[in-house]
Amino acid sequence: MNNQTLRLEDLNLENWPNLILWAAPIMFLLVFIEWGISWYQKRDAYDAKDFFAAASIGLVNVGISAMIKLATFGTALFFYNIAPFKIPATWWSFIVCFIAIDFARYWAHRIAHEQRFWWATHITHHNSSKYNLSVSFRLGWTQHIKIVFFIPVMFMGFDPFVFFICHQIAVLYQFWIHTEYITKLHPVIEYIFTTPSHHRVHHASDEHYLDKNYGSTFIIWDRMFGTFMPEAERPTYGITKPVTSYNPIYLVFHEWRDIFRDLRKAESLKEGWLILFDKPGAEIIANRIKKNTEAQEVEEDEKMMETY
Repeated sequence: MNNQTLRLEDLNLENWPNLILWAAPIMFLLVFIEWGISWYQKRDAYDAKDFFAAASIGLVNVGISAMIKLATFGTALFFYNIAPFKIPATWWSFIVCFIAIDFARYWAHRIAHEQRFWWATHITHHNSSKYNLSVSFRLGWTQHIKIVFFIPVMFMGFDPFVFFICHQIAVLYQFWIHTEYITKLHPVIEYIFTTPSHHRVHHASDEHYLDKNYGSTFIIWDRMFGTFMPEAERPTYGITKPVTSYNPIYLVFHEWRDIFRDLRKAESLKEGWLILFDKPGAEIIANRIKKNTEAQEVEEDEKMMETY
């Protein structure tokens, strides 16, 4: 057991490889290649306004990540230092850490679809009606608060460098699964790993496809926890209440705005809690609208009776 307490200055963060930054030029090149193929084949896979919205959202996200870098590492370091044991940086610790991160990503992703507060941090990734490699850039600017879901992994005692590298690889994996140009792969790969076919289902707004295939790298979690669905017919992409704006600020914050509007109309603390943590589009909102409509109809009927 290693009880040594690490400090931020001990980590030499400036020497750690930024895999995402290194991969960015290749990712943009692949986006433009896919766009060119789509244009040549006359497929409606890209929209210029949609792409520039995604690129803008992604670039701002890179800036936010840079600004909160010390806070992120500080959090990871705090939980590493108080972990009951330490796992050294060995080849096998990278494998175990990656699996642990992916397990945490499954639950963070699932909760982000099942609770409206967390959905507001994630909806930006889904509010495009297109499905192409550039969609991987559409990550909400408030998504960084989901670091709380990774605290258990940090507390497992993995070396901060191991956690950092595994987290970057997990993020980069998400890029290639956002395409329609890769069909189904070998059955063994499809059984274990999240593939473009699985993730297309996840991005669908069709009712039978909703809330399926949350896995980031491993689809095995969905098979274990009952959220797996294979791809059949081509999905309809986007969200159930489509957005028509290409304004990056609107795309990032429209759900937060709607939440605050609903909270202002909440009639009790219980209703406020449900607005925040019930499912997105849950019955609490629909019931209030129905109640208001019925009250208005009763009032109109009473006025009609008075005229008679």
